[in-house]
Amino acid sequence: MHPSTPTDYLPFVYAAYALVSVGLTIFLARTLSVNGRIFLAKVFANDPAFGDAVNRLLVVGFYLVNFGYACLHLVGGEAPTMRGAIETLASKLGSLLLALAVMHFANLFIFNRIRRGARPAEIPAPITPHGWMQQPAPAGAG
Repeated sequence: MHPSTPTDYLPFVYAAYALVSVGLTIFLARTLSVNGRIFLAKVFANDPAFGDAVNRLLVVGFYLVNFGYACLHLVGGEAPTMRGAIETLASKLGSLLLALAVMHFANLFIFNRIRRGARPAEIPAPITPHGWMQQPAPAGAG
């Protein structure tokens, strides 16, 4: 009998994690970009180029933070068995999904702050009346 050699599934975990993390990040960044553009166009109606620039900067920041986190989280884990590989992959993807959710809510917070900053600080006082309009006579009076 030949002693069984342990199989290491970690390279497969790394490949699956890389594919899913890149795919998710690109999908979410595009979704945020499309919907963010609509939101920022309304907020910066007077300067649409500025709204587009803010949108692109937020997307670049989203990519940098998420890909950086995904790369840092790629290291480590054990996968000597198929079960271990699935558990390691699930743990890594779960952490990534939580990080993407945090980034999503951070983007929403930033959009909300931008929207609040674009609104006028004070509502102007109403115009004071300059005189009274004469009420029309009721029909049939006279």
